[in-house]
Amino acid sequence: MPSTVSVAPWRVFTVEVRALRRLSPSFLRVTFAGPDLDRFADNGYDQRIKVALPLPNNRVADLPDGPDWYQRWRELPVGRRSPVRTYTVRAVRPQAQEVDVDLVLHGDGGPATRWARRARLGDRLALVGPDAEYPGRHGGVEFRPPRGGTLLLAGDETAAPAICAILERLPADAHGHALIEAPDPGDVLPVTTPAGVSVTWLARTGGEYGSRLVPAVTALAAELLPADRSVLVPAVAGAPRALTDVDVDQEILWEVPPSSDPAPLYAWLAGEAGVIRRLRRHLVAERGLDRGAVAFMGYWRLGRADS
Repeated sequence: MPSTVSVAPWRVFTVEVRALRRLSPSFLRVTFAGPDLDRFADNGYDQRIKVALPLPNNRVADLPDGPDWYQRWRELPVGRRSPVRTYTVRAVRPQAQEVDVDLVLHGDGGPATRWARRARLGDRLALVGPDAEYPGRHGGVEFRPPRGGTLLLAGDETAAPAICAILERLPADAHGHALIEAPDPGDVLPVTTPAGVSVTWLARTGGEYGSRLVPAVTALAAELLPADRSVLVPAVAGAPRALTDVDVDQEILWEVPPSSDPAPLYAWLAGEAGVIRRLRRHLVAERGLDRGAVAFMGYWRLGRADS
């Protein structure tokens, strides 16, 4: 008799810290191990997951299991509710039952940074991630480029793990550019890319967020877009395309096309919401880039805690 048990796209994995590796002044790689991580789907690219962190003065995170984990987590008393944050999977090794996640060591003193700075081997956490036994698409992957064409990847340090994971999964014939702004010159991370893809690290060195990324993307767009007129949206009498602005202090900036039609240029941008809003306005409203060929994601907002 066939089984009637259904498998959900996502499940809660109970894990512990197996290894900690300081990659640079701003990045810490955490290797998680768990008895059922052989069921963790290796979807690559910018696969998002949730990580439940231990409460202060604790080495164990508490997260309800099951498909209704989020509602049950919300119902927990605040003092028992482990902080949950979103991260990108950096690597999956199902046979070793391991998952790598790269954390940014912000100076904000938030729960993720506090835990990362005192993390120890054996700390027990929980990951909400894709179940490999689910037969369909899990979701949480926003990099959906058309085949061929030029790629433009850009973001700050919070997007660096996703950009690096994307670069390492690109086909050998991919071509384009990746621009990554990070706090320190020592934050340049090794990453394997196709020969046709350039990677530029931009050290902020005490400057404001976006101070290096915005001019770099603007300059690169000036080179790429005039030669790729077919990705531009026709404007009336040459006027810039109308674009509804997003109040990033009140709304989440998250604009991802469900699929990408063939286009000479595909852009993927993520990071601090105010910076990404500026780049969105420049690329779409001022340069006319087709919104169907670009993904904009505000990963976080300066001066605002992640709830």
